[in-house]
Amino acid sequence: MVAQLEEAITGTDKLKATERAHLAGQLSTKPGLKRYLRSTPGGLLRIDKKKIAAEANLYGKYLLRSSDPKLSAEDIALGYKSLLEVERGWRDLKQILDLRPVYHRREDRIHAHICGRSRNYVIVHNILLCWLALLLIRVAENATGQTWNRLRAELQRLQAATFTGPAGTYRQTSEPTKPQRDILTALDIPAPKKVIELPTTL
Repeated sequence: MVAQLEEAITGTDKLKATERAHLAGQLSTKPGLKRYLRSTPGGLLRIDKKKIAAEANLYGKYLLRSSDPKLSAEDIALGYKSLLEVERGWRDLKQILDLRPVYHRREDRIHAHICGRSRNYVIVHNILLCWLALLLIRVAENATGQTWNRLRAELQRLQAATFTGPAGTYRQTSEPTKPQRDILTALDIPAPKKVIELPTTL
């Protein structure tokens, strides 16, 4: 922004006062440039170096206040930054893990289903299962250093195909790619077997 402002006001000392005022008016519509622009008593356009120096001292810094005096500055900052992860977690609970409502009568099916909403104890199990699913997502993200969307997109490329021949039918998995192998290694999950199902006649 400073370089852009320098380019905009270069040579303006030779302009008439009305022309400089017109340019200053144009620059005032651009907040990023306006805050670094100043006018001398004679109406000349200059860069406000004091303003730049003041902002440089605060660049990349922010002020946080906590009601707990025992927390360190690092803990307060980490807690504040983790708010984004908390908000993303709530969005995931409401969107990624939200399945269509299905109503059950049997106790075991109610406990197993995610989205039952008819009774309080069903809602409790709903929250518990969603929380466990979200916990698995976060563990996978922390272990691999990748987002869940990227992990899911990569792992979904692992396929199991069914082949039929004279000797019968068998199922075989696709060869894992290097990114997939890296993910499985980071999660301490063994790679899937090449052949996962063989006919009993072979």
